Amino acid sequence: MSASPASPSSPRRKDDDRDTPPPLPEPLRVAVADSHTHLDMQSGTVEEALRKAASVGVTTVVQVGCDVKGSRWAAETAAAYENVHAAVALHPNEAPRIVHGDPDGWSRQGARPGGGDSALDDALAEIEALAALPHVKAVGETGLDHFRTGPEGMAAQERSFRAHIEIAKRLGKALVIHDREAHADVLRVLREEGAPERTVFHCYSGDAEMARECAAAGYYMSFAGTVTFKNAAALREAVAVAPAELLLVETDAPYLTPAPYRGRPNAPYLIPLTVRAMAAARGTDEDSMATALAANTARAFAY
Repeated sequence: MSASPASPSSPRRKDDDRDTPPPLPEPLRVAVADSHTHLDMQSGTVEEALRKAASVGVTTVVQVGCDVKGSRWAAETAAAYENVHAAVALHPNEAPRIVHGDPDGWSRQGARPGGGDSALDDALAEIEALAALPHVKAVGETGLDHFRTGPEGMAAQERSFRAHIEIAKRLGKALVIHDREAHADVLRVLREEGAPERTVFHCYSGDAEMARECAAAGYYMSFAGTVTFKNAAALREAVAVAPAELLLVETDAPYLTPAPYRGRPNAPYLIPLTVRAMAAARGTDEDSMATALAANTARAFAY
């Protein structure tokens, strides 16, 4: 049951604006790419999202799939729009749902029974077929998530991660990693399997020490709106110590909206706020930061 709207004389509730898109930020002078977004989870059309983003200097986006259906959509969208590139994968939390089922219907696909290892193999085969398409530039987001998946799902999650690494290497595609509260295990699996030549830590969440470890391995680190949060000093330290040539920027929209609009809908057009926060963390100007980010994203995703 929804609440009644406040009357003109009622005090304005703090959360009244949470569904209202934030205003356009000041445009960047140097165009950049959103290295990780989910247009299929955002309101409005693809055309509207791209037009709004381009108006503030965000001229390219990487559309990321999280399941078979979303990966198909990402590939189709990238084929239809020159400035959209696709990444396809089974999200780390999707793999256990395929194997063991999802009785609570947590994912967008709703409640479903488990299909066992054979169902995971079938899904991975479809991801591989999509990843072979020329407009699909990456395999991801894959990885490990110790926040959402419990011990019973870890084996399926890690098996899926290893399979995605192998697909990326065989097809010569970038690997996009989801790492949530699983830093040590993600780095361990990458060492054991051998990482692809181009590996991206999406929504980087480690500290400066981990950034140095990633840099030594040549991994790209993509920073989202979280770097603007007041409590994210460790992320800003990571931005400061990471090599400039390994930095990327992303929205992960519709999630992780940068300050001062945290909690409201995110979209690629808000990238300038994160670019400016990254520039401030490194003590550099935003044009230099944007120039590096644009070149790095094109190199990471080979477009």
